Amino acid sequence: MNGEWLGYVAATLTTVAFVPQAVKTLRTRDTRAISLGMYLVFTVGLCFWLAYGIALGSWPMILSNIVTLALAVLILTLKLRHG
Repeated sequence: MNGEWLGYVAATLTTVAFVPQAVKTLRTRDTRAISLGMYLVFTVGLCFWLAYGIALGSWPMILSNIVTLALAVLILTLKLRHG
């Protein structure tokens, strides 16, 4: 197993770990316990991780950060709408 496969496994696990929070937030629209500051910083950080993955040409990094960024933006949007 080379390093790239390790990247795919790590990227899959960390991205899938984010799904339950997104699903729960979508279903309940309850964002009171979610920190706006944390999600703002996290979303900006994901943008930088995505840019870094693109610069390296690392597909595990690129794909996982696209998916996680989409989920984070979804949660952030709900937080901004529903407080």
